[in-house]
Amino acid sequence: MATPQVIAPSCAQPGSPGAQPDVTPTSGVLHVNVRHITGFTVIGNHLARHRGLSLTAIGLAAHIQSLPAGAKVGIKVLAARFPESEARIAAALHELEATGYLHRSRVRLPDGRMVTRTVSYNQPGVTAPAPRPGPRFQPRRSETPAALAVPPPPAPPREAAAPPPAPAEVPPPPPAAPPAAPVPLPPAAPVHVPAPTAPRKQPAPLPQPHAPTEELHRAATALLADLRRSSPQLTLPEADIEALAPGVAAWLERDAHPDTIRRALTSDLPTPVKHPAKFVRSRITTLLPPPLPGTADLTPPRRRVIVIPLQNCDTCDRAFRATEPGHCRDCRIDAHQDLHTAAA
Repeated sequence: MATPQVIAPSCAQPGSPGAQPDVTPTSGVLHVNVRHITGFTVIGNHLARHRGLSLTAIGLAAHIQSLPAGAKVGIKVLAARFPESEARIAAALHELEATGYLHRSRVRLPDGRMVTRTVSYNQPGVTAPAPRPGPRFQPRRSETPAALAVPPPPAPPREAAAPPPAPAEVPPPPPAAPPAAPVPLPPAAPVHVPAPTAPRKQPAPLPQPHAPTEELHRAATALLADLRRSSPQLTLPEADIEALAPGVAAWLERDAHPDTIRRALTSDLPTPVKHPAKFVRSRITTLLPPPLPGTADLTPPRRRVIVIPLQNCDTCDRAFRATEPGHCRDCRIDAHQDLHTAAA
């Protein structure tokens, strides 16, 4: 019979002096970790536990590092993806730029367009190592599928216990290479944000006649076509004449004389007139006269005269003006004097 070889120490009994104590914490966070095989991103603790970044900036940096190359990371794109506002996302991006996790710059493309180029650093201050030649993926020994692993052949039975071979001398490990000095990042270029432009003012609508007629339209088109005789710079195409005819018809409807309209459209012309149709449209819209007032509007209002009716005095039958019948002034004075005499 072969002598059994004891190569592992026996397990310590509970409560024995060599037993390991329970290391489960009584408070705080407990981790339940499951190893990821696909779809994961490696993030350093220097980012996850950064004391100078806000939670929004740390989460935004983790999201940006998980995106593929070429993904859009503009403020509006991130604001549409997350519930935070644009101002909060912009502040988080500035935090990442200040700590070196992000670098944004304006770059002009070959076609002349200006775009914002964003570079994300998962470890600021450390340059990426050059790729090493070799296979792209080598599975670890522990990751080799059990079906492909070849079981070792069974050892032949030994007749007698042989002393264990002396352990071979293990060469000392080579000295570790000194850590690479951090390479300072170039200063972030200032991002040029174009100033907001004021909305373009829409032109005033072309005036329209209240009662368009065929005679007004014919007179308006004839007047516009005749402008080139006095001002060759205002030679208008037929389509523009048809489009501007309602505006001139509104002038004619307001009793404007054709010579007055021609003088308003052709006086003080700029040199040169780049857009004749736009220039005539502007003159028609801005110089439109008001309608002529009627005769009733030109008559000044009359003053209202209040006439007090005539009354006959009840004592002397003299006529006097008063709103109610009674005594005239002289009879009232005489009656007042008689009353004082009787009282005395």
